[in-house]
Amino acid sequence: MLNCLKAIALLKNVALRPTKQRIALTKILFQDNYLHVTAEQLHSEAIRKGYKISLATVYNALNRFKEAGIVKQVLVEPGKIYFDTNTEPHHHFYIEETGELLDVSDDECKIASLPIIPAEYTVNQVEITIRLEKSKDADPRSRN
Repeated sequence: MLNCLKAIALLKNVALRPTKQRIALTKILFQDNYLHVTAEQLHSEAIRKGYKISLATVYNALNRFKEAGIVKQVLVEPGKIYFDTNTEPHHHFYIEETGELLDVSDDECKIASLPIIPAEYTVNQVEITIRLEKSKDADPRSRN
């Protein structure tokens, strides 16, 4: 887990005041691997680790982290928003049964063409979320 000094440095590096709550959430979010969490999941994990923090504070912190560019928001369906600590260009698999979000390398998705973009706009980013469900004829012993 990220220690307090590294969490404080990360927050200061993006001009966010290192409050006790932000430090706690940063320590949970920025561990060794990239993480996909909803605000509710992050709140539960913070409570489990003994931090006293409200769900509203978690939402506020995540939105500030998003504005600062240290997390991205991934909308998988209306009302279901994940926050992703991997801010590099990439795509996702969304497993509907479990609600799990998995990273897909940007190199693995090729877009042949885009629709005509209105003249007053430019493409900022393209993100693909591929929704998965268990195959009906899948062998339950198979992992493929």
